[in-house]
Amino acid sequence: MKLETLPSAPAQIPLRKPRWRAPALGVLVVAASAGAWFALAGPKPAEATEKPAAKAPPVYELARADVTAVASAALSVNMPLSGSLAPLTQATVKSKVSGQVLETTVQEGMNVAAGQVLARLDQADQKARLAQQQAALDEASARLSMATKNNANSGALLAQKYISQNAYDTTDNSVALARASVRAAQAQVDLARIALNDTVIRAPLAGVVSKRHVQAGDKLSPDMPAFSIVNLRQLTLEAQVPASDIPRVKIGHEVNFRVDGYPARTFAGKVTRINPTTETGSRAMLVYISVDNADSALRGGMFAKGSITTQKSAVRPLLPFAALRKDKEKDVVYVVEAGKVVSRPVTLGLRNEDEGMVEVTEGIEPGARVITARLDAVKPGSQVKLSEPAATAAANTAPAAPAAPKG
Repeated sequence: MKLETLPSAPAQIPLRKPRWRAPALGVLVVAASAGAWFALAGPKPAEATEKPAAKAPPVYELARADVTAVASAALSVNMPLSGSLAPLTQATVKSKVSGQVLETTVQEGMNVAAGQVLARLDQADQKARLAQQQAALDEASARLSMATKNNANSGALLAQKYISQNAYDTTDNSVALARASVRAAQAQVDLARIALNDTVIRAPLAGVVSKRHVQAGDKLSPDMPAFSIVNLRQLTLEAQVPASDIPRVKIGHEVNFRVDGYPARTFAGKVTRINPTTETGSRAMLVYISVDNADSALRGGMFAKGSITTQKSAVRPLLPFAALRKDKEKDVVYVVEAGKVVSRPVTLGLRNEDEGMVEVTEGIEPGARVITARLDAVKPGSQVKLSEPAATAAANTAPAAPAAPKG
Protein backbone atom coordinates (compact mmCIF):
# COMPACT_ATOMS: atom_id res chain seq x y z
CA MET A 1 0.00 0.00 0.00
CA LYS A 2 1.19 3.37 -1.03
CA LEU A 3 0.79 6.03 1.52
CA GLU A 4 0.31 9.65 0.38
CA THR A 5 1.15 12.38 2.68
CA LEU A 6 -0.99 15.53 2.66
CA PRO A 7 0.85 18.76 2.16
CA SER A 8 1.36 20.60 5.34
CA ALA A 9 -0.43 23.95 5.99
CA PRO A 10 1.56 26.92 5.09
CA ALA A 11 3.13 28.65 7.91
CA GLN A 12 1.13 31.77 9.13
CA ILE A 13 2.89 34.96 8.44
CA PRO A 14 2.47 37.33 11.35
CA LEU A 15 0.44 40.55 10.49
CA ARG A 16 1.84 43.88 11.39
CA LYS A 17 -0.62 46.47 12.64
CA PRO A 18 -0.67 49.44 10.26
CA ARG A 19 0.43 52.68 11.67
CA TRP A 20 -2.32 54.85 10.00
CA ARG A 21 -5.37 53.11 11.65
CA ALA A 22 -5.53 55.26 14.79
CA PRO A 23 -5.43 58.63 12.96
CA ALA A 24 -8.03 57.38 10.49
CA LEU A 25 -10.44 56.41 13.24
CA GLY A 26 -10.16 59.88 14.77
CA VAL A 27 -10.93 61.49 11.47
CA LEU A 28 -14.00 59.29 11.08
CA VAL A 29 -15.25 60.14 14.56
CA VAL A 30 -14.87 63.88 13.86
CA ALA A 31 -16.61 63.51 10.52
CA ALA A 32 -19.48 61.57 12.10
CA SER A 33 -19.93 64.22 14.80
CA ALA A 34 -19.96 66.98 12.25
CA GLY A 35 -22.49 65.09 10.14
CA ALA A 36 -24.76 64.56 13.13
CA TRP A 37 -24.62 68.30 14.01
CA PHE A 38 -25.46 69.30 10.45
CA ALA A 39 -28.25 66.72 10.39
CA LEU A 40 -29.80 68.08 13.61
CA ALA A 41 -29.35 71.73 12.78
CA GLY A 42 -30.37 71.29 9.18
CA PRO A 43 -30.28 74.01 6.61
CA LYS A 44 -32.27 77.18 7.40
CA PRO A 45 -35.52 77.45 5.45
CA ALA A 46 -35.52 79.89 2.61
CA GLU A 47 -38.32 81.99 4.09
CA ALA A 48 -36.33 82.40 7.34
CA THR A 49 -33.34 83.70 5.53
CA GLU A 50 -35.37 85.97 3.28
CA LYS A 51 -36.91 89.27 4.47
CA PRO A 52 -40.67 88.82 5.24
CA ALA A 53 -43.05 90.55 2.80
CA ALA A 54 -45.39 93.35 4.12
CA LYS A 55 -48.89 92.09 5.01
CA ALA A 56 -51.98 93.79 3.47
CA PRO A 57 -54.19 95.62 6.02
CA PRO A 58 -57.34 93.67 6.96
CA VAL A 59 -60.68 94.68 5.45
CA TYR A 60 -63.58 94.53 7.93
CA GLU A 61 -67.01 93.65 6.65
CA LEU A 62 -69.81 95.70 8.21
CA ALA A 63 -73.38 94.52 8.41
CA ARG A 64 -76.14 96.79 7.16
CA ALA A 65 -77.34 97.21 10.73
CA ASP A 66 -73.92 98.54 11.75
CA VAL A 67 -74.19 101.60 9.48
CA THR A 68 -76.89 104.23 9.15
CA ALA A 69 -77.37 107.09 6.70
CA VAL A 70 -77.72 110.57 8.19
CA ALA A 71 -81.14 112.13 7.51
CA SER A 72 -82.38 115.69 8.03
CA ALA A 73 -85.49 116.42 10.07
CA ALA A 74 -86.83 118.67 12.80
CA LEU A 75 -86.12 117.26 16.25
CA SER A 76 -88.57 117.92 19.05
CA VAL A 77 -88.59 117.37 22.80
CA ASN A 78 -91.93 116.15 24.07
CA MET A 79 -93.60 115.84 27.45
CA PRO A 80 -96.32 113.20 27.93
CA LEU A 81 -99.80 114.22 29.02
CA SER A 82 -103.31 112.81 29.18
CA GLY A 83 -106.77 114.14 29.84
CA SER A 84 -110.37 114.23 28.66
CA LEU A 85 -112.04 116.16 25.87
CA ALA A 86 -114.87 118.60 26.52
CA PRO A 87 -116.86 120.81 24.12
CA LEU A 88 -115.69 124.40 24.14
CA THR A 89 -119.27 125.69 23.88
CA GLN A 90 -122.32 123.92 25.26
CA ALA A 91 -125.64 125.02 26.64
CA THR A 92 -128.58 123.72 28.62
CA VAL A 93 -131.72 125.19 27.12
CA LYS A 94 -134.27 126.06 29.83
CA SER A 95 -137.86 127.18 29.60
CA LYS A 96 -138.42 130.89 30.24
CA VAL A 97 -142.19 130.55 30.77
CA SER A 98 -144.51 127.96 32.19
CA GLY A 99 -146.68 125.89 29.94
CA GLN A 100 -147.50 122.45 28.63
CA VAL A 101 -145.25 120.98 25.92
CA LEU A 102 -147.25 120.50 22.74
CA GLU A 103 -144.45 119.00 20.65
CA THR A 104 -140.69 118.43 20.46
CA THR A 105 -138.97 118.51 17.09
CA VAL A 106 -135.52 117.04 17.87
CA GLN A 107 -133.98 114.06 19.63
CA GLU A 108 -130.57 113.15 21.03
CA GLY A 109 -127.80 113.04 18.47
CA MET A 110 -129.49 115.36 15.99
CA ASN A 111 -127.66 118.36 14.57
CA VAL A 112 -129.39 121.68 15.10
CA ALA A 113 -128.75 125.18 13.78
CA ALA A 114 -128.80 128.35 15.82
CA GLY A 115 -132.41 129.55 16.14
CA GLN A 116 -133.95 126.22 15.14
CA VAL A 117 -137.24 125.32 16.87
CA LEU A 118 -136.80 122.61 19.47
CA ALA A 119 -140.23 122.52 21.15
CA ARG A 120 -143.53 124.39 21.32
CA LEU A 121 -145.58 125.16 24.42
CA ASP A 122 -149.27 125.90 24.80
CA GLN A 123 -149.76 129.63 24.07
CA ALA A 124 -153.25 130.14 25.44
CA ASP A 125 -152.20 131.79 28.70
CA GLN A 126 -149.59 133.97 27.06
CA LYS A 127 -151.97 135.16 24.36
CA ALA A 128 -154.53 136.08 27.02
CA ARG A 129 -151.96 138.08 28.97
CA LEU A 130 -150.88 139.86 25.81
CA ALA A 131 -154.48 140.81 25.06
CA GLN A 132 -154.92 142.07 28.62
CA GLN A 133 -151.82 144.22 28.46
CA GLN A 134 -152.81 145.51 25.06
CA ALA A 135 -156.15 146.64 26.46
CA ALA A 136 -154.39 148.42 29.31
CA LEU A 137 -152.22 150.18 26.75
CA ASP A 138 -155.24 151.30 24.79
CA GLU A 139 -156.79 152.71 27.96
CA ALA A 140 -153.63 154.57 28.85
CA SER A 141 -153.41 155.96 25.33
CA ALA A 142 -157.04 157.23 25.59
CA ARG A 143 -156.28 158.94 28.87
CA LEU A 144 -153.25 160.57 27.37
CA SER A 145 -155.33 161.87 24.50
CA MET A 146 -157.92 163.36 26.90
CA ALA A 147 -155.26 164.88 29.11
CA THR A 148 -153.62 166.45 26.06
CA LYS A 149 -156.90 168.09 24.98
CA ASN A 150 -157.60 169.40 28.48
CA ASN A 151 -154.10 170.80 28.63
CA ALA A 152 -154.62 172.62 25.31
CA ASN A 153 -157.87 174.15 26.53
CA SER A 154 -156.23 175.20 29.77
CA GLY A 155 -153.53 176.92 27.80
CA ALA A 156 -156.07 178.95 25.85
CA LEU A 157 -157.93 179.95 29.00
CA LEU A 158 -154.70 180.89 30.71
CA ALA A 159 -153.86 183.17 27.80
CA GLN A 160 -157.15 184.95 28.26
CA LYS A 161 -156.67 185.17 32.04
CA TYR A 162 -159.70 182.97 32.71
CA ILE A 163 -157.79 180.45 34.84
CA SER A 164 -154.86 180.68 37.12
CA GLN A 165 -151.42 179.40 36.46
CA ASN A 166 -151.89 176.74 39.12
CA ALA A 167 -154.93 175.34 37.28
CA TYR A 168 -152.94 175.17 34.06
CA ASP A 169 -150.06 173.40 35.78
CA THR A 170 -152.47 170.77 37.06
CA THR A 171 -153.70 169.90 33.56
CA ASP A 172 -150.16 169.94 32.23
CA ASN A 173 -149.12 167.49 34.95
CA SER A 174 -152.01 165.23 34.01
CA VAL A 175 -150.58 164.97 30.52
CA ALA A 176 -147.19 163.92 31.87
CA LEU A 177 -148.83 161.29 34.10
CA ALA A 178 -150.90 159.93 31.22
CA ARG A 179 -147.85 159.76 28.98
CA ALA A 180 -145.98 157.76 31.69
CA SER A 181 -148.92 155.39 31.99
CA VAL A 182 -148.79 154.78 28.28
CA ARG A 183 -145.13 153.91 28.44
CA ALA A 184 -145.71 151.52 31.36
CA ALA A 185 -148.56 149.84 29.52
CA GLN A 186 -146.41 149.56 26.43
CA ALA A 187 -143.68 147.84 28.46
CA GLN A 188 -146.20 145.34 29.79
CA VAL A 189 -147.32 144.63 26.26
CA ASP A 190 -143.75 144.04 25.22
CA LEU A 191 -143.21 141.65 28.12
CA ALA A 192 -146.39 139.76 27.27
CA ARG A 193 -145.30 139.52 23.64
CA ILE A 194 -141.84 138.21 24.68
CA ALA A 195 -143.50 135.63 26.91
CA LEU A 196 -145.65 134.56 23.99
CA ASN A 197 -142.57 134.16 21.81
CA ASP A 198 -140.86 132.19 24.57
CA THR A 199 -143.47 129.48 24.24
CA VAL A 200 -141.44 128.45 21.17
CA ILE A 201 -138.12 127.04 22.46
CA ARG A 202 -135.23 127.61 20.04
CA ALA A 203 -131.60 126.48 19.92
CA PRO A 204 -129.26 129.22 21.22
CA LEU A 205 -126.31 127.80 19.25
CA ALA A 206 -125.47 125.36 16.50
CA GLY A 207 -124.47 121.92 17.65
CA VAL A 208 -125.72 118.47 18.53
CA VAL A 209 -128.51 117.62 20.96
CA SER A 210 -126.91 115.64 23.76
CA LYS A 211 -129.96 115.36 26.04
CA ARG A 212 -133.69 115.86 25.71
CA HIS A 213 -135.16 116.47 29.15
CA VAL A 214 -138.87 116.83 28.21
CA GLN A 215 -141.46 115.03 26.18
CA ALA A 216 -144.70 116.16 24.59
CA GLY A 217 -147.33 116.59 27.30
CA ASP A 218 -144.90 117.52 30.07
CA LYS A 219 -145.53 120.63 32.11
CA LEU A 220 -142.67 123.11 32.11
CA SER A 221 -141.97 125.82 34.61
CA PRO A 222 -139.51 128.72 34.32
CA ASP A 223 -135.81 127.70 34.46
CA MET A 224 -136.65 124.04 33.98
CA PRO A 225 -134.11 122.24 31.66
CA ALA A 226 -135.51 121.22 28.31
CA PHE A 227 -132.53 120.33 26.08
CA SER A 228 -128.72 120.11 26.27
CA ILE A 229 -126.73 121.10 23.17
CA VAL A 230 -122.98 120.78 22.57
CA ASN A 231 -120.88 122.26 19.78
CA LEU A 232 -118.32 119.67 18.61
CA ARG A 233 -116.60 121.92 16.08
CA GLN A 234 -114.21 123.12 18.76
CA LEU A 235 -113.13 120.97 21.71
CA THR A 236 -110.91 121.55 24.72
CA LEU A 237 -108.49 118.94 26.01
CA GLU A 238 -108.10 119.39 29.75
CA ALA A 239 -104.83 117.74 30.76
CA GLN A 240 -103.10 117.66 34.13
CA VAL A 241 -99.41 118.61 34.14
CA PRO A 242 -97.18 118.35 37.23
CA ALA A 243 -96.45 121.74 38.74
CA SER A 244 -92.71 121.11 38.37
CA ASP A 245 -93.12 120.83 34.58
CA ILE A 246 -95.38 123.85 34.14
CA PRO A 247 -92.43 126.23 33.42
CA ARG A 248 -91.73 124.19 30.29
CA VAL A 249 -95.26 124.71 28.95
CA LYS A 250 -96.02 127.89 27.00
CA ILE A 251 -99.08 129.28 25.26
CA GLY A 252 -99.06 128.13 21.64
CA HIS A 253 -97.12 124.88 22.17
CA GLU A 254 -98.23 122.10 19.83
CA VAL A 255 -99.89 118.95 21.19
CA ASN A 256 -100.37 115.59 19.46
CA PHE A 257 -102.61 112.91 20.94
CA ARG A 258 -104.63 109.82 20.20
CA VAL A 259 -107.96 108.50 21.44
CA ASP A 260 -109.49 105.05 21.67
CA GLY A 261 -111.37 104.12 18.55
CA TYR A 262 -108.89 105.82 16.21
CA PRO A 263 -105.66 103.83 16.75
CA ALA A 264 -104.12 104.89 13.44
CA ARG A 265 -105.03 108.58 13.61
CA THR A 266 -103.20 111.36 15.42
CA PHE A 267 -105.03 114.54 16.41
CA ALA A 268 -103.43 117.93 16.97
CA GLY A 269 -104.07 120.95 19.16
CA LYS A 270 -102.45 124.00 20.75
CA VAL A 271 -102.12 125.19 24.32
CA THR A 272 -104.47 128.16 24.81
CA ARG A 273 -104.73 128.52 28.59
CA ILE A 274 -102.92 127.41 31.75
CA ASN A 275 -104.70 127.28 35.09
CA PRO A 276 -102.81 129.40 37.67
CA THR A 277 -103.60 127.08 40.61
CA THR A 278 -103.10 123.39 41.27
CA GLU A 279 -105.96 120.95 41.43
CA THR A 280 -107.35 120.12 44.84
CA GLY A 281 -105.62 117.08 46.31
CA SER A 282 -102.83 117.00 43.72
CA ARG A 283 -99.73 118.87 42.66
CA ALA A 284 -100.84 119.20 39.06
CA MET A 285 -102.21 122.10 37.08
CA LEU A 286 -104.77 121.99 34.31
CA VAL A 287 -103.58 122.90 30.84
CA TYR A 288 -106.32 123.74 28.32
CA ILE A 289 -105.61 122.68 24.73
CA SER A 290 -107.75 123.89 21.84
CA VAL A 291 -108.61 121.14 19.34
CA ASP A 292 -110.24 121.69 15.95
CA ASN A 293 -112.83 119.02 15.19
CA ALA A 294 -114.16 120.01 11.79
CA ASP A 295 -115.22 116.46 10.87
CA SER A 296 -116.81 115.84 14.30
CA ALA A 297 -114.77 112.66 14.74
CA LEU A 298 -114.07 113.45 18.39
CA ARG A 299 -116.70 113.44 21.10
CA GLY A 300 -116.96 115.07 24.47
CA GLY A 301 -115.69 112.91 27.33
CA MET A 302 -113.20 110.92 25.23
CA PHE A 303 -109.91 110.12 26.98
CA ALA A 304 -106.86 111.38 25.12
CA LYS A 305 -103.22 110.43 25.57
CA GLY A 306 -100.34 112.16 23.85
CA SER A 307 -97.50 114.63 24.28
CA ILE A 308 -96.81 118.33 24.21
CA THR A 309 -93.86 119.65 22.19
CA THR A 310 -91.88 121.87 24.54
CA GLN A 311 -88.87 122.37 22.22
CA LYS A 312 -88.42 122.04 18.48
CA SER A 313 -85.37 122.52 16.30
CA ALA A 314 -84.97 123.56 12.69
CA VAL A 315 -84.52 120.93 9.98
CA ARG A 316 -80.98 119.67 10.49
CA PRO A 317 -79.04 116.36 10.31
CA LEU A 318 -79.96 113.94 13.09
CA LEU A 319 -77.81 111.21 14.63
CA PRO A 320 -78.66 108.30 16.93
CA PHE A 321 -76.89 108.30 20.27
CA ALA A 322 -75.19 105.00 19.29
CA ALA A 323 -73.16 106.81 16.60
CA LEU A 324 -71.52 109.23 19.04
CA ARG A 325 -68.02 108.68 20.38
CA LYS A 326 -65.56 110.65 22.47
CA ASP A 327 -62.11 111.74 21.34
CA LYS A 328 -60.30 113.91 23.90
CA GLU A 329 -63.56 115.26 25.32
CA LYS A 330 -64.83 116.03 21.84
CA ASP A 331 -67.85 114.46 20.19
CA VAL A 332 -66.93 112.57 17.02
CA VAL A 333 -68.55 110.09 14.68
CA TYR A 334 -67.01 107.41 12.47
CA VAL A 335 -67.92 108.01 8.84
CA VAL A 336 -67.42 105.48 6.03
CA GLU A 337 -65.85 107.22 3.03
CA ALA A 338 -64.52 105.33 0.01
CA GLY A 339 -64.23 102.12 2.01
CA LYS A 340 -62.32 103.76 4.83
CA VAL A 341 -63.30 104.85 8.36
CA VAL A 342 -62.84 108.57 9.00
CA SER A 343 -63.31 110.33 12.33
CA ARG A 344 -65.41 113.48 12.08
CA PRO A 345 -65.86 115.98 14.96
CA VAL A 346 -69.44 117.21 15.30
CA THR A 347 -71.23 120.00 17.14
CA LEU A 348 -74.41 118.80 18.81
CA GLY A 349 -77.64 120.66 19.52
CA LEU A 350 -81.02 119.57 20.84
CA ARG A 351 -81.32 116.08 22.31
CA ASN A 352 -84.34 113.80 22.56
CA GLU A 353 -83.70 111.20 25.24
CA ASP A 354 -86.92 109.32 24.51
CA GLU A 355 -86.14 108.79 20.83
CA GLY A 356 -82.38 108.51 21.28
CA MET A 357 -81.65 111.16 18.67
CA VAL A 358 -79.53 114.32 18.69
CA GLU A 359 -79.38 117.33 16.39
CA VAL A 360 -76.10 118.08 14.59
CA THR A 361 -75.46 121.76 13.94
CA GLU A 362 -71.99 121.37 12.39
CA GLY A 363 -69.64 118.66 11.17
CA ILE A 364 -71.72 116.34 9.01
CA GLU A 365 -73.99 116.47 6.00
CA PRO A 366 -77.18 114.55 5.20
CA GLY A 367 -76.58 111.27 3.43
CA ALA A 368 -73.27 110.48 5.16
CA ARG A 369 -72.91 106.89 6.37
CA VAL A 370 -71.94 106.63 10.02
CA ILE A 371 -71.09 103.57 12.09
CA THR A 372 -73.50 102.94 14.94
CA ALA A 373 -72.20 99.59 16.18
CA ARG A 374 -69.47 99.38 18.84
CA LEU A 375 -66.70 97.49 17.03
CA ASP A 376 -63.41 97.50 18.93
CA ALA A 377 -61.34 96.47 15.93
CA VAL A 378 -62.70 99.19 13.65
CA LYS A 379 -60.79 102.43 14.15
CA PRO A 380 -60.19 105.55 12.07
CA GLY A 381 -58.17 104.50 9.03
CA SER A 382 -59.53 100.94 8.97
CA GLN A 383 -60.52 99.50 5.62
CA VAL A 384 -64.18 98.40 5.61
CA LYS A 385 -66.80 97.20 3.21
CA LEU A 386 -70.54 96.84 3.56
CA SER A 387 -72.09 93.42 3.39
CA GLU A 388 -74.33 92.80 0.44
CA PRO A 389 -78.09 92.66 0.94
CA ALA A 390 -79.53 89.23 1.65
CA ALA A 391 -81.08 88.90 -1.81
CA THR A 392 -77.80 89.73 -3.55
CA ALA A 393 -75.76 87.45 -1.30
CA ALA A 394 -78.19 84.61 -1.93
CA ALA A 395 -77.90 85.13 -5.65
CA ASN A 396 -74.12 85.05 -5.47
CA THR A 397 -74.00 81.90 -3.37
CA ALA A 398 -76.59 79.94 -5.36
CA PRO A 399 -75.18 76.71 -6.82
CA ALA A 400 -74.31 76.86 -10.48
CA ALA A 401 -76.35 74.83 -12.93
CA PRO A 402 -74.77 71.49 -13.83
CA ALA A 403 -72.80 71.53 -17.04
CA ALA A 404 -74.30 69.75 -19.99
CA PRO A 405 -72.66 66.41 -20.69
CA LYS A 406 -70.21 66.42 -23.50
CA GLY A 407 -71.56 64.70 -26.54
